[in-house]
Amino acid sequence: MTADGGTRPAPGRPTADDALETRTIVLPCDGVLFDCDGVLVASTAAGETAWTQWATEHGLEPALVVDGVHGRRSADTVALFLPPERRHDALARIEAIEITGAERCTPVPGAAALLAGLTGEWAVVTSATRALAGARLKAAGLPRPPVLITGDDVERGKPAPDGYAEAARRLGVRIHACTVVEDSPTGIRAGRAAGAGHLLGVGETALATAAPTVARDLSGVSWTGDGLRVECASLLRPTGTSCSPAP
Repeated sequence: MTADGGTRPAPGRPTADDALETRTIVLPCDGVLFDCDGVLVASTAAGETAWTQWATEHGLEPALVVDGVHGRRSADTVALFLPPERRHDALARIEAIEITGAERCTPVPGAAALLAGLTGEWAVVTSATRALAGARLKAAGLPRPPVLITGDDVERGKPAPDGYAEAARRLGVRIHACTVVEDSPTGIRAGRAAGAGHLLGVGETALATAAPTVARDLSGVSWTGDGLRVECASLLRPTGTSCSPAP
């Protein structure tokens, strides 16, 4: 008997928690399309610090600026707050600040192991510029993807579907056969609009999205050769499909 009057499970007898830990869901797909920041790279703190500095330098309210940057291209954010004649220099300034701060970025738990197990059919689709995305991936010790679509490569940034559609095209994989892995409402909307076969949310922010499956991080996610396996114990929101015993 435990201190609160309950009973301990008999030694060796499986518990409900044990059963949960051994159950998984599988999202079948031929390709995986990742967002970068908040999904592969823990860059939120560095990004917020950079935008706070930028807002202060430009006489803007930092909290108001920071609230709208996640999942959005820097050029789109700058355009929200400054007139056209000030945007060029302001955009160059935030780029410089963010690249300097990229050295503080770390990998999201599980990201390195998941990427190491993937085949060539994966891509990163980010609102960041190519230079900034490269700096953050390098700082986190993560490989450059076979396909990298940045905010520089599309006419319309997220939540438009352009980035994810282009990534699938370059991989040579139908978008309906891809899983989009995102953390922001803007990114999930982009993946959904593109027609991705599955949407996997990452982190608590993703609970505010339409992603049917949300994992705490990537530590419980692995590649099977035919899709992504997600451990039920790592889920913040389960999919409509019941978890099944891991093979």
